Amino acid sequence: MEKNPKERIKYLTEKLHHYNHLYYVEHKSEISDFEFDQLLKELQELEEKYPKYASESSPTKRVGGDITKKFETVRHEYPMLSLSNSYSQDEIKEWEQRVKKSVPGKIKYVCELKYDGVAIGIRYENGILQKAVTRGDGTQGEDVTTNVKTIRSIPLQLKGKYPPSFEIRGEIFFPLKNFQALNELREEEGEPLFANPRNTASGTLKLQDSRIVSSRSLDCYLYGLYGDDLPFEGHYESVLEAKKWGFKVPSSQEKYIATTDSIEGIMKFINYWDKKRASLPFEIDGIVIKVDDYGQQQDLGFTAKSPRWAIAYKFKAERVISRLLSIDYQVGRTGAVTPVANLSPVSLGGTIVKRASLHNADQIAKLSLHENDTVFVEKGGEIIPKIVGVEQKDRAADSIAVKFIENCPVCGTKLIRYDGEAQHFCPNTTGCAPQITGRIIHFISRKAMNIDGLGSETVELLFKKQLIHSYADLYELEFNQLLQLERFAEKSVNNLIESVKNSKNVPFERVLFALGIRHVGETVAKKIARVMKNIDTISEATFDELVDIDEVGEKIALSIQSFFQDDKNKEIVQKLKSHQLRLEVEEKSMASSLLQGKSFVVSGVFEKFSRNELKQLIEANGGKNVGSISGKTNYVLAGDNMGPAKLEKAQKLNIPIITEVEFAKMIEYDSN
Repeated sequence: MEKNPKERIKYLTEKLHHYNHLYYVEHKSEISDFEFDQLLKELQELEEKYPKYASESSPTKRVGGDITKKFETVRHEYPMLSLSNSYSQDEIKEWEQRVKKSVPGKIKYVCELKYDGVAIGIRYENGILQKAVTRGDGTQGEDVTTNVKTIRSIPLQLKGKYPPSFEIRGEIFFPLKNFQALNELREEEGEPLFANPRNTASGTLKLQDSRIVSSRSLDCYLYGLYGDDLPFEGHYESVLEAKKWGFKVPSSQEKYIATTDSIEGIMKFINYWDKKRASLPFEIDGIVIKVDDYGQQQDLGFTAKSPRWAIAYKFKAERVISRLLSIDYQVGRTGAVTPVANLSPVSLGGTIVKRASLHNADQIAKLSLHENDTVFVEKGGEIIPKIVGVEQKDRAADSIAVKFIENCPVCGTKLIRYDGEAQHFCPNTTGCAPQITGRIIHFISRKAMNIDGLGSETVELLFKKQLIHSYADLYELEFNQLLQLERFAEKSVNNLIESVKNSKNVPFERVLFALGIRHVGETVAKKIARVMKNIDTISEATFDELVDIDEVGEKIALSIQSFFQDDKNKEIVQKLKSHQLRLEVEEKSMASSLLQGKSFVVSGVFEKFSRNELKQLIEANGGKNVGSISGKTNYVLAGDNMGPAKLEKAQKLNIPIITEVEFAKMIEYDSN
């Protein structure tokens, strides 16, 4: 037996972590590749011989070899919201003006590169990498921990003084050099080449064999910290601290990140990288601008999809030339008719483009589009191709101008165009097939009723077989009806019926969103539900009552009234009632309203209560928990070891700091 294998394994693990960090994060080397490989080989052999001494964060995990048959879905503790995008510097200026109007005092901005990769959230417990999850739909993503552990710039074990529990977010990407080497290898082996680094990075993270993931040498920048009671006042400070713990973060020396207090500074950063981005060793598609101060971020808040305290400026997309072959007209769930151009196939942004959006009749007129035109195509937001111009000199003298259709391409109903609307609509809401199936597909979606086992193809099939005519009919589907359909076996039928049944527990605000009322999105549905409380009150509400609700304007109010004035919609809502969906807010009983309108920051370690108990008591008595101290905070509920930065900020803003005993007295709670 080797002399003290436990100590040798520990020594090798620490040394290899150190050398790995130097090489992949700091771009330094203290030993040769051969010496590193010999130490790693020795560690592998010792771990195989004495597995009980091997660490879960061992450097040997970098090599890969584990097989993942299925990537589990994991719910994000903190939603991974996407940023609102802009291609206009004027819009960035408008955003900055909105921020200044909304937040008093001096504002510092952080400018960063927008890496063109795969968003990742990584949780660390006591300095050890525990779980890595992709963005997914923002609410939940996939557990790709085994594959992420092979990325050498991501630490498996932290160093220095770090919080006991937190999540760090960033972007995994394919360095251009490594991507080119991979394609050269595939070309030699007669394999088809990968189209672009971003898609290849995404696909690599989903490979079952982590050994292959390891061989592709992905990289990552991490920059966003999330956790309870993190000891930082702002984003930039947290990035600098994360570097001390061993993370590869954007470097200010390389100008990948910078701070400024002016719009001029923001524009300088944007313009610098617009010119220099081609020289980077990885791909970026824009710049991200964030308000630095966490308290100011808290004050600015969020929309349903993105934070108000951050915005992304996207660089102008690649443009290519193609030829217009024909135009299809698609009908959406709201009846909106969208023209889609069929093109001669052309490579754009690493993919072959055959179709492009034309948006509406005004866009066709603006382009002065003619049949068989030579057109310029870009990718709007680097995702959806669109026609942005026409090469007039290539147009034939006898070519015919494209004329927008007058009747619905599906049901033949004459199209209408409402005042102030850019699109044409088919008004046949109850008889036009794509509108009916579109509303059902919206109804079953994850953010609405979340009915698993149903996809768009299945909805189309059920509608075609006349088993459903509206989303209310989903609750009347029977086992034998479904079992007779293609692709349905006994297990899948049972799963679908169970999922439909479970959807009856979805809260009212999501049911309201699921109804598909035009202009009523997630955020608006929540606000209406909280004020109106139930479906009957909403259906009977006057125009003035509706517009009094926060974020409900004239257009939304008229749309809600129009929906509930339609006899068919009334019938559908009655059906949903009969199936016992939640069509009213489930009121949580409050212990009191003593804290109504008061916001609290809970910080530190407590003797009589846990932090969660305190937060529950705040809400039970009408108060609100907030994460960061700002001018709008009413109280800081402080225990032992409260962060010094938070203490200083509370004192600076003259916010009352209370103990748990004083809090108990506030709510008349006997803590003895």
